[in-house]
Amino acid sequence: MACFFYLLRNICRWIWVLGHRMRQKEMRDGEIPDVDFIKSHSQKLEDELQKLGLKIKHHEDNLKFLKAQMNSIDESILDMQVNLGKYHSSAGAVDNNDFSTANTEKQTIENILKQEQTAAGIICQLKVYHAVQASKLPLTKDVLGIVATLGKVNDVNLSRVLSDYLGPENMLAIVCKTYEGVKELEKYDKEGMIDKSYGLHGIGKAIGRHLDGRYLVFCIENLRPYIGGFVPEDPQRRLALLKPRLPNGDPPPGFIDFAVNMIDVDHMHLSCITASGHGLRETLFYNLFSRLQVYKTRSDMLRALPFLSEGAISLDGGIMKSGGLFYLGGRNCIEVIFPISSGISRLPTDVLEIEEQLKLLRWQKERLLEDMQREETLLNHVKTMFSTKKEEYVKYLRETAQILQQGLQR
Repeated sequence: MACFFYLLRNICRWIWVLGHRMRQKEMRDGEIPDVDFIKSHSQKLEDELQKLGLKIKHHEDNLKFLKAQMNSIDESILDMQVNLGKYHSSAGAVDNNDFSTANTEKQTIENILKQEQTAAGIICQLKVYHAVQASKLPLTKDVLGIVATLGKVNDVNLSRVLSDYLGPENMLAIVCKTYEGVKELEKYDKEGMIDKSYGLHGIGKAIGRHLDGRYLVFCIENLRPYIGGFVPEDPQRRLALLKPRLPNGDPPPGFIDFAVNMIDVDHMHLSCITASGHGLRETLFYNLFSRLQVYKTRSDMLRALPFLSEGAISLDGGIMKSGGLFYLGGRNCIEVIFPISSGISRLPTDVLEIEEQLKLLRWQKERLLEDMQREETLLNHVKTMFSTKKEEYVKYLRETAQILQQGLQR
């Protein structure tokens, strides 16, 4: 860019020399051309180009600074991942419970993949079999996952009854971080009909799956988060909900906990999912379960009716929703259930601290990426303006030089 301005200055000097000679010639002939206007206008255009050039440098410097920060964060993330890898390696091979957990998680994914004509099935197939390509698609980069894959529980009966409470539609719902991500999933034509060559419908066709019917999508940034405190020093950041109490101060017989607090969430999803720093527990799972209470048996649940403002479930299959809605009969045969937890909260404190720092760094990286995208957009806009102004300036100089040359030759 410096070479460009150097060249322009030389051209301007040449034009000014021509203008000076033109003025001397015209003065001898009795006519004085408006050479001062030519110089003034040329200087004005050059000043505008200089300002745009400084703006380009400003945005380039900002990008350079942001990239340096990004590199630093990437190095820190890599170091932490290495340290976590060393811990898991030193802990030895996974125990029997870990094997059963891995199998349960694998089963959940396999059962979602069996739902061939669902949006959840398409998303899972992309993430499992086309992970590299999927990470580059605007359609999937904002998708956190499927509801059934974003939480774990430590009891198979609890998993089944929670899944039964939510129902297949909620269990198979897609979870996006932002509304921009939601818009990438589906597009409509001028008549308001679904464009089946775009979004999940288009991807489904490409991988041999036909998407049929409606599907749910949760947009995390649009969910109203839980407003309140968290259980102190709890690595799972469980919500500090006021537990039901009998007049004597004891909890109702058989009361275990609130359902929202019985979900184990991966540490990377505990917080820093939304721009305001909210995690999955206080957004997605709080909206799904609210203050749903969990009891050991149906009898315990029914005896606690006066305390059930938001409904309750029991480990033996009882379900009661708010407003006096009871689910009777036997359990439904639900294939897609929450995986069984491997005891996330039992990790050593130092490992939990590393994972907490790792989660924070990933959140900072997301914010940096957003800042870099904004800077690149601004930089491209200024570069376009600079290119347009440069063409205007060069054209003006060329035409001015031709006019002055012709004037000298006459």
